[in-house]
Amino acid sequence: MFLKATKGLLAGSVAAAAFFAGGAASAKDMVALLLPENVNPRWEQQDAAAFKARMAEIAPDVDVEVFNANNDTAMQQRQAEQALTQGADVLVVIPIDGDSSAIIADTAAEEGVPTIAYDRMINSENTLVWIQADMFATGAAQAQHVVDNTKSGDTLVLLRGSPTDPNAAVISDGQMSVLQPLFDSGERILGYENWTPGWDPAIARRSMDQALTLLGNNVQGVVSSNDGNAGAAIAAMEEQGMAGTVPVSGLDCTVQALQLMLLGKQTQCGWRPLHEMGYAAAEVAVRLLKDEPYDDLATEVVQNGVGADVAFVPIDAYSAVGTEGVGYVIEHDPSVTREMVCQGEAAKTDFCQ
Repeated sequence: MFLKATKGLLAGSVAAAAFFAGGAASAKDMVALLLPENVNPRWEQQDAAAFKARMAEIAPDVDVEVFNANNDTAMQQRQAEQALTQGADVLVVIPIDGDSSAIIADTAAEEGVPTIAYDRMINSENTLVWIQADMFATGAAQAQHVVDNTKSGDTLVLLRGSPTDPNAAVISDGQMSVLQPLFDSGERILGYENWTPGWDPAIARRSMDQALTLLGNNVQGVVSSNDGNAGAAIAAMEEQGMAGTVPVSGLDCTVQALQLMLLGKQTQCGWRPLHEMGYAAAEVAVRLLKDEPYDDLATEVVQNGVGADVAFVPIDAYSAVGTEGVGYVIEHDPSVTREMVCQGEAAKTDFCQ
């Protein structure tokens, strides 16, 4: 089990993990997975499912407790405290807010319990490991797709992510690395931009409605930071008879997004192998329980928002475009099948025939 006395050694570098000697997880060990919300189906249906499945394979005697904070930062902190009270030996946390969640990692460290930041970084000196894809590159791919499918002088709408999610800012930075030079030169026009608290599609829908009203429907591209925002933008444009005529980016490649892509209404989504992220989190958690090194998984070191070195487990990403992209996701994502995608209107497309 993780010892408080060695916490500082581990937080400093990936190589420090090699100090551990092998051991065995006991039947009393417990790992807690803290989810941020249930607005996006991926957390429960993909990330948590993959994590639990892998834990059951490699450490069947370890108890896995899953909590969902429903986008309430105070609730997530209480759930972390509850998990620690119940005897959690490792916390795997998807923070709602990268800054306020620092108290979770700090409190856990006081009790000698390590914290793995999953998907979103936790800005604490006590964040031990981070598991994520290159979100800057993901944002850049979203923007580049929309640029490639628009022309000089076209007007774009930017629907950014949640302002409290550290990933949203990194995605936005990636998008702007492509877009800012074009906005500066006039090659593209920034018609409207807004953030989406809690990644709530209802808020994204209001933003898109406002954009269309403000711009008189003069919109030629939508750079959306995730599939929820993309679906909301498409619904707003559907009412104006514009859906399917405007390139729209996304992230996560949900079943709904893949269906919209087959229908030509959403044109791109960034895909990460969420099952591999869940598996990696389980592998690191079990290594921590057994006091075993994990530097073969955490092959890099990054700095978080407070300047702390964090062992980083990098995950590959893929920019899915059109029907070819849909096929790629179905082939590589075990949580998505052709039968799931080929429902409703999508079933009538050539891809599903």
